Amino acid sequence: DVQDYVGFDTITQQMERKFLKRGFNFNVILVGESGMGKSTLVNSIFASHLIDSQGRRAAQEVIRKTTEIAPVTQTLEENGVRVKLTIVDTPGFGDQCNNEGCWVPVIKYIKDQHAAYLERELKPQRDRVIVDTRIHACLYFLNPGSRGLRPLDVEVLKRLTEVTNVIPVIAKSDSMTIEERTAFKRRIKEELAFHRIIVFPYPCEDDSEEDRVLNASIRELIPFAVVGSEEVMELDGKLVRGRRHGWGVINIFDENHSDFVHLRNFMLRTHLSDLIE
Repeated sequence: DVQDYVGFDTITQQMERKFLKRGFNFNVILVGESGMGKSTLVNSIFASHLIDSQGRRAAQEVIRKTTEIAPVTQTLEENGVRVKLTIVDTPGFGDQCNNEGCWVPVIKYIKDQHAAYLERELKPQRDRVIVDTRIHACLYFLNPGSRGLRPLDVEVLKRLTEVTNVIPVIAKSDSMTIEERTAFKRRIKEELAFHRIIVFPYPCEDDSEEDRVLNASIRELIPFAVVGSEEVMELDGKLVRGRRHGWGVINIFDENHSDFVHLRNFMLRTHLSDLIE
């Protein structure tokens, strides 16, 4: 019999073996002013204590005069799959009275990582395994105490969306009532559209109907109103991660309390590959 089987359908198995053997890189930059819970949120997303807060711990501490770049790399493993996770914090961003140019070090760092990766790709005798230091995602933290996008937010978001995948989040959303949170999200959506700021996930004509429905549901949630916590407490006989207030407990996994679960699923379970690509 003529052997018509070619074998290119094994590509998925080959890719799986490669990922299991080498693992992969995932690099996230956190942009937002001090006190927004950036470190706590990212530690909550990955269920590990990855980074410590770079913010001031006392009023006497001197405020940073410039935006710093503070990358931390950890290797995590889940069910045999390894990820080399780099979290880049930006202490000092937006902490001054005059924040003119505070975004420059952030944009420069992102562009530098892209340029370094491209240079390694174009080398005649390139390395067999190229270390990917490109920024795959940017979590941009919006201050819940503002009435919408500030001029600084508009300026920085426009510049960030030109160089990386931006995911806006409303930090510490438990500081608002449900009605305030809904109104704030609506205002942010309107202002993003007004200023023509397109955030991830991007519309694509090649998307399947299933992907279009999924992405539409995610865009409805953006900006994600999140609460992060590394504290484990008991609630109704179950152990949860949450924050205790005088009026009760915020369970970060409760979709009625926070968009945390939606954000984590979006970043890690449905769009991780798209972010890296």
